[in-house]
Amino acid sequence: MTFTVNTRLDGLGRAGTLTTPHGTIHTPAFIPVGTKATVKAVLPESIKDVGAQAVLANAYHLFLQPGSDIVDEAGGLGAFMNWPGPTFTDSGGFQVMSLGTGYKKVLSEQFAGSGQKGRDGSDLEVAENKIRRAHIDDDGVTFKSHLDGTKHRFTSEVSMRIQHELGADIIFAFDELTTLLNSRPYQEEALERTRLWAERCLVAHKKLTEERDGKPYQQLFGVLQGAQYEDLRRKAARDLGAMEVDGQMFDGFGIGGALEKENLGTIVGWVSEELPENKARHLLGISEPDDLFAAVEAGADTFDCVNPSRVARNAAIYSPDGRFNVTRSEFRRNFTPLVEGCGCYTCTHYTKAYLHHTFKAKEMISSTLATIHNEYYTVQLVDSIRRSITDGTFAEFKEETLGRFYANRR
Repeated sequence: MTFTVNTRLDGLGRAGTLTTPHGTIHTPAFIPVGTKATVKAVLPESIKDVGAQAVLANAYHLFLQPGSDIVDEAGGLGAFMNWPGPTFTDSGGFQVMSLGTGYKKVLSEQFAGSGQKGRDGSDLEVAENKIRRAHIDDDGVTFKSHLDGTKHRFTSEVSMRIQHELGADIIFAFDELTTLLNSRPYQEEALERTRLWAERCLVAHKKLTEERDGKPYQQLFGVLQGAQYEDLRRKAARDLGAMEVDGQMFDGFGIGGALEKENLGTIVGWVSEELPENKARHLLGISEPDDLFAAVEAGADTFDCVNPSRVARNAAIYSPDGRFNVTRSEFRRNFTPLVEGCGCYTCTHYTKAYLHHTFKAKEMISSTLATIHNEYYTVQLVDSIRRSITDGTFAEFKEETLGRFYANRR
């Protein structure tokens, strides 16, 4: 048993512990994204200081650069990036498709594109100035590198090999990304393809685990697709939740694909009701406060997202009263912390005026300091959600936190 439920909400939400060879993750937990074995602009030591329990890196990017074999030779992802704690890697399925078609990680109607047609004739949004680099067949995905245009191919077996070489504690099965714009028939076709790929991932994972005897066991999470359709989401959860191939089952589950923001909690709830209670559920690509509360309440345990660091590099700062841009003129002579009472390194050492100056001057330290703060805010928010579950104050904490954060939107 690698996941234990310690406290439950009245519904599907829970607090628990997820055990890995490199440490225990107390859930719910936010997992910062270090795409290329680094959280952009920030030292691993700083990510540890913000309270992060684990980091997630990207199989696609590390396969292309520097190569998963080099990371393997270095002793695995944690040793390579000087991170002592638990690590996750995603399968690369999202990236080979998103970079291949121009899809973004989006919720609901937030698509920006040119309205091109998909292979099934349905509307397929492709981001402006993007060319189609990825082509799917029943065996896998052929794609061109966004770095140099070289051609590559990912299959279930290739993704498993790459992730075993990267050596993360938790890895994900290879899946096909779909969007809310794909037709229902195509969603069904892709779901079945993902199911068959999942079976192959279990076979490859068991084989690689045996071949690499002596390495710590890597937990394999199956990825659930199905877009906005309840029957497809539930089917995916039932299929992968019960899937067993030659004695190998999934150790946990990732909830993937594009989601309707307004129905995020409902969709997570559908799969949580179908999945085994004793296995962890990771929601891919979520970090906004309202989404975090909705997902936790619906049964998700861990989350990752690039957003806290991405918006930080554009001077957007998280605070209990919502996000603000520190480059606004009003902060030029403001010598207070980004957030009064915040315990992060940035807020205890620097002022809004200093960050305003460094962003305006295009100094690299601006991204470092803003990222430290945003990651701290997000990690600590989810930690506070976990504590509220444990002490029985979740409903009150949710109402107070979201009421304050979104007050100016009303």
